[in-house]
Amino acid sequence: MKKILTASLIGCLLLIPLACKVSYSFTGADTGEAQTFQVNNFLNNAPIVEPRIAREFTIELQELILNQTNLSLTDAGGDLIYEGEITRYYVSPITATAQSTAAQNRLTMAVNVRFYNVKEPEKDFEQSFSFYYDYEGGSQLVGSQLDEALEAIYERITQDIFNASLANW
Repeated sequence: MKKILTASLIGCLLLIPLACKVSYSFTGADTGEAQTFQVNNFLNNAPIVEPRIAREFTIELQELILNQTNLSLTDAGGDLIYEGEITRYYVSPITATAQSTAAQNRLTMAVNVRFYNVKEPEKDFEQSFSFYYDYEGGSQLVGSQLDEALEAIYERITQDIFNASLANW
């Protein structure tokens, strides 16, 4: 009788993990039942237009999700859908010198994101994300310095979007 009870208990313990299904990745992403995602092109609706940022931002978000989940990228009909627009892109002085010139400037970018989870609509949201990059007031934000600034901004905003949509922090 004791052997039957022990065997039954072991059998039940082995079946419990099979009955529960939660999809987590090593990054903590909860993709649920989703298999695919799509990132629609983000439009640049900011008053100051930097031509390349909409395309680059869209690609950065796609790559982050591809690298941190097991989801497949699709052009249409995705289980998870990201879309939105760049709403702010501007430079402002943040500190001044004694000569009333900018000692330091800040590049700020804000993105409005709409996230749709076809499998779990209760997780849908619309939210604004923003970040900035500070640089010396006497320098021009062009070339490699602009590339560095945009990379820092993209990295932070895309990670914040990922956390809000999939990490459930």
